[in-house]
Amino acid sequence: MTHFEAADRELLPGFKRQFVQTREGSIMTLRAGEGPALLMLHGDPQTHLCWHHQAAQLAKHYTVVLTDLRGRGESHKPQPGAGLDAYAKRAMAAEQLEVMRALGHDRFAVVGHDRGARVARRLALDHPQNVTRLVEMDIVPAGDFYDNTTAEIAQDYFYFFFLTQDHPIPESLIAGDPRAFMRLILTGLSNKPVPYHPTALETYLASASRADAVAAMCECFRAGFHLDRVHDAEDLANGDRIDCPTLVMWGEHGVVAQHFDLTAIWSRWCSDVDFLPMPTGHFIPEEAPEAVLSALLGFLE
Repeated sequence: MTHFEAADRELLPGFKRQFVQTREGSIMTLRAGEGPALLMLHGDPQTHLCWHHQAAQLAKHYTVVLTDLRGRGESHKPQPGAGLDAYAKRAMAAEQLEVMRALGHDRFAVVGHDRGARVARRLALDHPQNVTRLVEMDIVPAGDFYDNTTAEIAQDYFYFFFLTQDHPIPESLIAGDPRAFMRLILTGLSNKPVPYHPTALETYLASASRADAVAAMCECFRAGFHLDRVHDAEDLANGDRIDCPTLVMWGEHGVVAQHFDLTAIWSRWCSDVDFLPMPTGHFIPEEAPEAVLSALLGFLE
């Protein structure tokens, strides 16, 4: 039994592990429950385990699908040279839709945190007929982020600019101590410890510090700067909006809330949106597990 299998057995008992083959590679998927389908997408530098506090309870009401995003966890990892299109959130969202259809779900709700929220948002924009409800946790869209950057934002979010540098500059520097770099990101750039389960934390570090995962993370951030913000500009020019009911959550003590007017930004993107600040930093599902579960059950019902 691999470390990843053991971690799933410990933290997500009852969930069925399955690799779903897509056109471009395999996506690690876990599934449990019955009822309307619910896709849950994790953030960086994490895996599907970030939902271990909520998934089992949600599976009492929904068919819960957890995946490792392309480039993360046990899923396939296109490497530099494959092209930044591989990590455009448009391509990652289309792949998640392919996974859900392979599992028999054409319409579903989506919950995303951090990087997963970027993919979830793109799913709702590009495939509105497939997404019934959307939950976004602690992000602003790429266009809003990069086009409104200040010196203070660049200081607090240094890795948004470090990881976008040309290959192999960030990969080579991170290679000196990849676990230390990932630990830094997993703190939410604060000195306040995040209450991770030890098994989850070790899984995040083990999967994210591999050389192929580091390269994938860099490519994903490069795609954010070079492609995702272009796609956002095109959406705004076309008047495209998210029409499904949307819940936007953020950590009141996180960096996002310090620099951005989240209600104004998301009101521009969404036709039907509710807002819920949380008494947390960035890693909302693991910092306030019960409050997140209550919010999701209330919104998704």
